[in-house]
This record gives sequence, C-alpha cells and structure tokens, in this order.
Amino acid sequence: MIKAFQNAFKIPELRKRIIFTGLLLIVYRLGAHITLPGIDDVALEAFFQQLMERGGNVIGFIDLFSGGAFSQMTIFALGIQPYISASIIMQLLGVIVPSLEKLSKEPDGRKKMTQYTRYGTVLLSIIQGITISIVLRNPENITGQAGEIVRDPNLWWHFLVVLTLTAGTSFVMWLGEQITERGIGQGISLIITVGIIAGLPGGVTTVLNNLVTRPEFGILQLVLLVGLIVIAVMGTVFITLSVRKIPVQYGRQIRGRRVIGGQSTHLPLRVNAAGMIPIIFAITLIQFPPTALGFLPRDWGWVTGAQALIDTGTPLWLTFYALLIIGFTYFYTAVQINPIQMAEDLQKYGGFIPGIRAGKQTADYINTTLTRITLPGAIFLAAIAVIPIMITGYLQIGSMVDGASILIVVGVVLDTMSQIESYLTVRHYEGFLKDRKLKGRRR
Repeated sequence: MIKAFQNAFKIPELRKRIIFTGLLLIVYRLGAHITLPGIDDVALEAFFQQLMERGGNVIGFIDLFSGGAFSQMTIFALGIQPYISASIIMQLLGVIVPSLEKLSKEPDGRKKMTQYTRYGTVLLSIIQGITISIVLRNPENITGQAGEIVRDPNLWWHFLVVLTLTAGTSFVMWLGEQITERGIGQGISLIITVGIIAGLPGGVTTVLNNLVTRPEFGILQLVLLVGLIVIAVMGTVFITLSVRKIPVQYGRQIRGRRVIGGQSTHLPLRVNAAGMIPIIFAITLIQFPPTALGFLPRDWGWVTGAQALIDTGTPLWLTFYALLIIGFTYFYTAVQINPIQMAEDLQKYGGFIPGIRAGKQTADYINTTLTRITLPGAIFLAAIAVIPIMITGYLQIGSMVDGASILIVVGVVLDTMSQIESYLTVRHYEGFLKDRKLKGRRR
C-alpha cells in the first residue's frame, strides 16, 4: 500500500488532484473552528451539555456529520446536512412527481436536478439558520434553565447569523463539488468523512480516561471494544463490495457486413444498494419522540415514564430502530433501482437473461432477486447500527463506536481507493491490490 501511494504521486495529474483535495479539506476544517459572532463559548458549552442530557441524540448525530462544528456553533455549523436532506428530498420527488421523473431522464435533466438541489439546500439552510438563531437567543425555552449565550441578540445579529450559516453551507457544498470535479473521490462524502475522523481523538481520549478512572473498565473491555471495531470494519467492507451478478446474454445482430453483439456479461446488483441513507432516516425518526419528551416539564409523571420506556438504548427503542432501518433499506433500494427500467434497457439493446423471457418476466426476476439480496444488506445495516449502541451502553463509554460512521468512512475510503487504482492501472503502476482491481462504492 505504501508503494501504491508512492506511485500515485509519480503521476502529475493524480498528484495535483490529491494535493488539491487535501488543501480544500484543510480549508473546511479551518472554517469548522471559526465561531459565530456574538457567542459566549462557555455558556454555549453548558447549553449543549444540558441539551444532550435531555435527549439530544439527534443533536449529537448532526454534530457528528459536521465534525463538531455544530456544538461549537461555527460558520460551518450546519455542515453539509442541508445538502444531504435536499438531495434525498429531490430523489424522492423524482419518483413521486411525474414531471421531475421525466426531467431526470432528459439529457440535461441531471444538471437541472442538481440546480434544484442547490436551491433546496439554500432554503433549508435559511430555515435552520432562523431556528438556530431563535434557540440561541432563548435557550431557557429548551433546557428550562436561564442563561445568556448571545451577548447582544438584536435584529442585526439574527440576520448576520442566518446569512453566515447559509453562506457557510453553500461554501461547503461548493467545496464538495470542486473536490468531485477537480480532486479525487466524491467531495461531499469526503467532507463528511473528514468530520467524522476529526472526532476520533475525542473518542480515544474518552476510552483512555475510562481505562484510568474506572476500575470496572479494564483490559477485557478494551479488547472487546477494539474487536467490535475490527469486526464492524471487516463486515462493512464485505457488504459494501458484495454484488449479485445476474448473467446477461446479448444476441448477435448483422448490420451490413458487421456482426454486432453475441457477448456474455452480467448485471451487478449490490447487496447494500441503499448505503447509509436508511440509518439517517431511521435515526432522525426514532429520536424525535424522546427528544420531544425531553422538552416537556419533568413534573408531569407520564413524561418520566415514557422517557424511561423509549429512551435511547432501551430494548423497545433498539427494536423499533432496527425495524425502521430494515424498512427504509427496502424503501430506498426501490427508489434507487427500477427493475422495469432495467428490463426495458436490456430489451432495447438486445440483451436478455438466459431462461427468462424479455419484458415483464425479466423485470419480475430482477425484482425478486433484488428483494432477496436486500434482506441480508438490511439486516447488516440494522446490526451495525444497533450492536455498537448496545456494547457502548454496556461499557458506558458514550458513542465512540457508531455504525453510521463506520459505514460512511469505509465506503468513502473504498471509493477513493478505487479512483486512485484506476489512475494507477491506466498508467501501468502497481496499485493497492495486485490480483484484481478494487471495486468501489457508488452513491
């Protein structure tokens, strides 16, 4: 692998792309440490501690994707989350709304859909920016305890905060697009990955502190934690690269004196075609009830009982969390892959699956196969999301091991390595794998 990286820097074009990507990621991390104007850092830290104690797991999930910028209320506090939400909304609307579905199939339709996603990102950033400015001005409405986070919360400050957060998200979105176009790897995914990796030192510090300060947390628990991470990474790599290859045969066609077609190939269907999206959907939905209950007065007896029943890590919460992930995996896979369209494309280009009639039977066969292979992918996503929560809850070390984080980081690393491998293969350099080319993940 070291030799492969050395070979990568021998190719001028690839070297420029890697350096360009690294510089833009450094710019992103620098912006993640510039606090919004007029914020009291000490009061802000106390506010977020109280918020996490009152069921702020959704806040922690957003902070994870922003690389800690959200809890520090920097200019990149919203991170790339509005862009991800806008992208998901546009993908869903592309299936539901016939006009958008037709637009997505046009030659320049993808560019227009991307432009609509950018507009949606700005709109969501403005809405979230207004919400954040109101919460920061009146934190006692959320935590129930008085405190002043903003030094001078006038109308100009509200406008400045909304403008800064919106501009910060737009700039991060632009950085991601520039990395994708002129750098190496998928820009948005790399930005998320860098933010996740930035939180790794804090997680390691927490584990080491537990090892020193807690007698019950010994070497055995540390080995269990490390083993969990290794197994999760190995399982993620296996599921990410797993595909079901459906054989496809193309009939011979005679055009003049030329014979076209006749070759055999395969139709790859990924076991985990949905990626990390089901976990994002599930964590957002499952955390809404306990978060909403956390904002209600604790003097009401039923609130305390309901919180204890559906709190994060309880058996009921974990069960619903796993079921939501499995359900959303099937749903998003159906949104991403259209068996009818695939069957029509095969028939259009003279391809067929041996033993299966073209048309509806081909579509039914692809749909049945996709349904079967999606089940292990869905179960894996549920396991990698639920098991780390159970283990870290048992060890009482916080949320250092997060299934979504592992899934994102491993997938992005594989995808980036795949692109570097392609450059090395074209230039006849030795890559990361000698026997076969690494297949990366597509989002």
